[in-house]
Amino acid sequence: MNTIQILVNEHDNIKKVLKVIRKICVAIVEGKEIPHDDLVSIIDFIRNYADKYHHGKEEDMLFKDMESELTDKIGNGPVQGMLIEHDWGRGFVRDLEVALKAYKEGSNDVKVDVIANAMGYANLLEKHIFKEDNMLFKYAERNLKKETMNKLDRQFKEYEENNEHIQTKEKYIRLVEELEKKYM
Repeated sequence: MNTIQILVNEHDNIKKVLKVIRKICVAIVEGKEIPHDDLVSIIDFIRNYADKYHHGKEEDMLFKDMESELTDKIGNGPVQGMLIEHDWGRGFVRDLEVALKAYKEGSNDVKVDVIANAMGYANLLEKHIFKEDNMLFKYAERNLKKETMNKLDRQFKEYEENNEHIQTKEKYIRLVEELEKKYM
């Protein structure tokens, strides 16, 4: 499997969790209690799968090669835009975590903050993934040198075959399946 296909497949897993986030937020609006433990698990998924595992590969491998090889053609705007959106997402997750802690301590008013930050993250990532899948990744495939794509494919293969990364991937795919079964 090549670099881009790996990233797109990971996006599919992330999009499944974004749908769960939306279902949870709708349930909260309808008066249901905040499923604290599930949202804590979702934050764990976001930080360790979506961000560290997935965004880490984008930022440390693909985007670096795009910046070094394609800046003359497209400038650094598209890659910098994706990096900024990664940081925005991290901000939503930090604020969601703060709101969940306040809720756990008895503050009912923070329900609005839970919804705002969860949906802010979900909406940002839906658009972000669309841009990467349909524009940035396709541009990279068409314009990076064949040698660069081959190098990335080797790096991604090595990354994917690392035992720690295999365990990470399996753990979070199981979580996605559990959340889908519960909420979808």
